[in-house]
Amino acid sequence: MKLKKQVTVCGGAIFCVAVFSLYLMLDRVQHDPARRQNAGNFPRSQISVLQNRIEQLEQLLEENHQIISHIKDSVLELTDTGAVAPSGQLPFRSANGSWVLPFDGRPTFLSVMPQDCQFALGRRKDTELQMLDVYSLLNFDNVDGGVWKQGFEISYEPNEWDKEPLQVFVVPHSHNDPGWIKTFDKYYSDQTQHIFNNMLVKLAEDPRRKFIWSEISFLAKWWDSVDTQKQETMRKLILSGQLEIVTGGWVMTDEANVHYFAMIDQLIEGHQWLEKNIGVTPRSGWAVDPFGHSATMPYLLKRANLTSMLIQRVHYSIKKHLAFSRNLEFMWRQAWDTDSSTDIFCHMMPFYSYDVPHTCGPDPKICCQFDFKRLPGGRVNCPWKVPPRAVVEANVAERATLLLDQYRKKSKLFRSKVVLVPLGDDFRYDKALEWDQQYLNYQKLFDYMNSHPEMHVHAQFGTLTDYFNAIYKMNGVAQGARPPDYPVLSGDFFAYADREDHYWSGYYTSRPFYKNFDRVLESHLRGAEILYSLAVAHARHLGMEGRYPVSDYTFLTDARRSVGLFQHHDAITGTAKEAVVIDYGTKLLRSLMGLKKVIINAAHFLILKNKDLYRFYQTEPFLETDDRRATQDSLPQRTLIELDPSPRYLVLFNPVEQERLCVVTVLVNTARVRVLTEDGQTLPAQLSAQWTSPSEMSPDGYQVSFMARLPALGLAVFHLYDSFDSPLTLRSDAALRLNGRGLTVRGVDPLPLRTLAADERRFYIHSQSLTLGFSGTTGLLESIRRKDDPQEVRVQMEMLIYGTRPSKDKSGAYLFLPDGKAKPYTQKERPVVRVVEGPLFSEVVSHYQHFQLTVRINNVPGVDGLSLDITTLVDIRDQANKELAMRLVTDIQSKDTFFTDLNGFQIQPRRYFKKLPLQANFYPMPTMAYIQDTQYRLTLHTAQALGVASLDSGQLEVILDRRLMQDDNRGLGQGLKDNKRTANKFRILLERRAGHAGFFATVSFLFHSLISYIFGGGAQEVTFGPISFPSLLSHMTSAILNHEVLALPVVPKKRGVPPLRTFSPLSAALPCDIHLLNLRSIQGQQEHVPSPYTALILHRKGLDCSLEAQNPGFNCSTTQGRLAIAGLLQSLDVHLLQPMSLSLMFSSTPLTNTSVIHLDPMEISTFRIKLR
Repeated sequence: MKLKKQVTVCGGAIFCVAVFSLYLMLDRVQHDPARRQNAGNFPRSQISVLQNRIEQLEQLLEENHQIISHIKDSVLELTDTGAVAPSGQLPFRSANGSWVLPFDGRPTFLSVMPQDCQFALGRRKDTELQMLDVYSLLNFDNVDGGVWKQGFEISYEPNEWDKEPLQVFVVPHSHNDPGWIKTFDKYYSDQTQHIFNNMLVKLAEDPRRKFIWSEISFLAKWWDSVDTQKQETMRKLILSGQLEIVTGGWVMTDEANVHYFAMIDQLIEGHQWLEKNIGVTPRSGWAVDPFGHSATMPYLLKRANLTSMLIQRVHYSIKKHLAFSRNLEFMWRQAWDTDSSTDIFCHMMPFYSYDVPHTCGPDPKICCQFDFKRLPGGRVNCPWKVPPRAVVEANVAERATLLLDQYRKKSKLFRSKVVLVPLGDDFRYDKALEWDQQYLNYQKLFDYMNSHPEMHVHAQFGTLTDYFNAIYKMNGVAQGARPPDYPVLSGDFFAYADREDHYWSGYYTSRPFYKNFDRVLESHLRGAEILYSLAVAHARHLGMEGRYPVSDYTFLTDARRSVGLFQHHDAITGTAKEAVVIDYGTKLLRSLMGLKKVIINAAHFLILKNKDLYRFYQTEPFLETDDRRATQDSLPQRTLIELDPSPRYLVLFNPVEQERLCVVTVLVNTARVRVLTEDGQTLPAQLSAQWTSPSEMSPDGYQVSFMARLPALGLAVFHLYDSFDSPLTLRSDAALRLNGRGLTVRGVDPLPLRTLAADERRFYIHSQSLTLGFSGTTGLLESIRRKDDPQEVRVQMEMLIYGTRPSKDKSGAYLFLPDGKAKPYTQKERPVVRVVEGPLFSEVVSHYQHFQLTVRINNVPGVDGLSLDITTLVDIRDQANKELAMRLVTDIQSKDTFFTDLNGFQIQPRRYFKKLPLQANFYPMPTMAYIQDTQYRLTLHTAQALGVASLDSGQLEVILDRRLMQDDNRGLGQGLKDNKRTANKFRILLERRAGHAGFFATVSFLFHSLISYIFGGGAQEVTFGPISFPSLLSHMTSAILNHEVLALPVVPKKRGVPPLRTFSPLSAALPCDIHLLNLRSIQGQQEHVPSPYTALILHRKGLDCSLEAQNPGFNCSTTQGRLAIAGLLQSLDVHLLQPMSLSLMFSSTPLTNTSVIHLDPMEISTFRIKLR
């Protein structure tokens, strides 16, 4: 202990000297007028000397930071483990009531380099359009704009195009939903296949005809069903430029609820299909139907080497504002970008919809007359009562003049004399007649316009990229470059309203059961990809490729496509018909079962000590699955592990790229259970009950929980026994607060069960890290106190109900139209509250009529023990037009500001606006939302996308489920009445601001700002953009919530189980701000067989270091984004390391396999590697 004190004092002294030196230098530079005046004219020798000194000082600062960090963590270790019983002793209760465990005592440290903290504080160039500022500026008043109801009158001078004619690109398209009113397969057979078949014939009739196509899921299905002649015709149309593939994703993805893993995966699946079958690379993005747009999408498209993009569904007031200032085309930049490297050119469509009446110009009554599918005698007509007329010689002049007027008015909203006119709608061009109606009539109009110079127009069919290229050419810039005087925009476009106060914020929560199922499947897909790639690489390395089931690649392909399909903007959104939802669910369940086979087969191979003993039998799996789902709409049930006196092996898979110390729970058939590590050490375990009702234990099995340390991305082996001698297996203490309810109480031997008298006073549960207070009346959370904080922080949980409006416009699958503020959830009888306490976890379960709410804390050091594990089991199937919400009420002074994530990739600051209706203040929350002040940050982490708001200072609320009895008039034709029993999972993380934690970053930032100033570094351009980042602990908490440990029991063998050993794939820990997004086996030329190459996809996360650092329970350090690839994987060599575009379509020069790669903060990069 004396030595520790000496080290602390010594380190502190060194640190003080370094900081004082820095202060003197800063002070000297600031007060030396000669230096200030000659800032830009330093002699080169002085600059060189100063640069050297700066580097030395930076290095000193960094070294001192690491020393202090190590000292702090040594102290943390002492406080964390000082009271821990020696190994082999029993857990015991400390004075405050928390359990103290025997712990492996392995030293752990957290070391974040100061430079890695700078990015969050860093310098940003100002953008002309910041969407938070735009929201503050607008009145959202919805004034009648005349023929363009949501806009304004547009006028022009007839001679404006005399010197430079107007260029018009009419872009025929057909929007094909891969499931909505009909299933994917039904749409294909009824309509989509005919669109493709007619396309081959009709485009070939005239080389001037153009078309664009987006959804590769449909194209792939058609391709597989036709002969090689049709395939070749299609290929020629695409390669010649007559048919353009836009975006090229598997679907046109939703942008609110989707996770960036799935956004990227469906983009890769589409692009890989195109590369293999067509040999074309998409250049332009096309998103006309997602219900609002995320800033993540432009980043991903840019990283995939697309140069331009188009969006449509944006709030009508924002469209009007941007149109008025001619800012509908802009460079879309990430808010966190320190330069312009993320810029992508974006076109926003100005009017109400992407259909023909709303695309030729501002007057839908006129534009509808040029949708020739609506010619009299057809099934579709014009609501404005003026039908189209076929173009003939007698009317062509009048028709062309009328249409040109609309083109000119539309062009006045943009900065160039090039106008884009989409020509299409949902499932258009499925009949040969429409191809003739549209193309022949428009060609007559074009011919007339182009042959009359006095009209000063050149009109033609074009593709999306034709239009963008014309913009770039007119402005004299390269493809994708910023044209002169075009604005830069940052931010996103949620929430979306298409008219009046009809905000599309309901779909953020609609059908939450499937939103959760999707996230479970994504985690399994990522885990299966990683294990499969590693297993195949090891099999190749050992010359055993022929014995390994490489054909499991079929399951991966199926799952990629099922996950991709579900990212469609009518799937994960919960906005499809009930029969279509069942079809999606069936596909998801089939893929989940396939992925479990991939994981089991890979784990089997990787954990065998002697690979020569490996035998694969399709009908005899080596491992069981961790859980089972009986149907696509049922919750998973844990696998029961049958124990006897001989060892039963359990394999645990950790899908996270960091070592993990966590509580693992499995279901066993006996209370006499003993848990051992691979090397025979007995682990502390907690025995607890299964419950058949709020007050009755189940006799059919016990839950056993134990603390496991698992290798990063690895497989650990444990032994379970039915043993009379299990001193480290302790029973949970369960107590029921029946609150006067006359319920049957049933315990199961040997688990104690007590009933407590009604008591309205607050009660508490404890761990070594946290103390939680609960209401004696409701059983709901009321307070959190961290062990290192004397202050008990109010975090009060409330359950609320929203109704819907009594008027004709009501909430539905898309829209949230509440009947006012939420009302408290009430029920006649008081809830039954169950309190379970034990050495490894404690929990409070509150049973209400429509939900069961569980708050659990795990009593382990590190990430798993620093947050509250929340599960809400919701069942509102007997409700009508009700939405259930959970609200957290705190004393945090967050005012009108809160933060939500975009797609799990980045954080978007939000503001509550009183001028907007309640429903407009809800936002998507795919993985987290937080509120903060100068003292605390409270983060609600989620394992499924839901809608979230902060309607008052210190509050966060989330909609858990919604049951709505009517359609909301957006085309679905149904309400939301197919609700399921749904388990929503969350983690609540309370973090405290730290003075010293932010000090290094602040000093370092000031230091670099000063140097920029000294060298004339354009300090005037620097502003603080609206950015925020999670802490490192918050990133880790999100990772463990979204990637649960998979428990895989080894199937008992008659001949015994061969020797097993833990599989640790990494030879060194990854920097803990780098996330392994995927390790994806790349397709081969043969169907269902992978190539020898693997895609390594990495993401370096942005960090907020101003929150108190917590011991994560494992060694964690950052490296300024540097990662050595050589030797990263144990027993495998990297034979190729080639930087690629995000979706693998563009390649750079291969690096040496000993290369150290570098990632900037927030950067996602893809590498093609070859492992042997």
